[in-house]
Amino acid sequence: MAVRYPAELEGEIALRDGARLPLRPIRPDDAPLLIGFFERLSERSRYQRFMHHLQELPPDLLERLTKVDYQRALGLVVLDPEKREFVAVGRYAPTEAGANAEFALTVADAWQAKGIGRELLARLCDLARRAGYKALHGRVLDGNREMLELASKLGFRLAGREGAELIVVRDL
Repeated sequence: MAVRYPAELEGEIALRDGARLPLRPIRPDDAPLLIGFFERLSERSRYQRFMHHLQELPPDLLERLTKVDYQRALGLVVLDPEKREFVAVGRYAPTEAGANAEFALTVADAWQAKGIGRELLARLCDLARRAGYKALHGRVLDGNREMLELASKLGFRLAGREGAELIVVRDL
């Protein structure tokens, strides 16, 4: 049985300068937009998101990122309405235990430091809480100071380290 697309989550986010950008759940037909987004990311941004060097999105990963079981997981995209392309992608998915979820967040290089990441991560926290998750956690490379600072501002705490990855957690 197909899970209904959550159209009620469509909306906008406000940037620091007052501009507003459309936000919506990711859809299976977004694969070309996600590929374009990935291709526009710098090597540094790709590495910080996937924690290893990827030159392209493998087909199985692309499918997993665009075909979302909206009852258990969520992917949100922020769009540039003029260019009709993604400027940010954020998601959460349940951990193996199922009571908590893990998040991932990427903002296109040209759109960083405009407040998009903050708005998107705050929205993911709220929606994960409404979905019944007890905590949201993420893995952040210890050199990704911007993401660590953002997570701290939004109430995440450092919960551990696995090699070069820091685990940040926020109770919902």
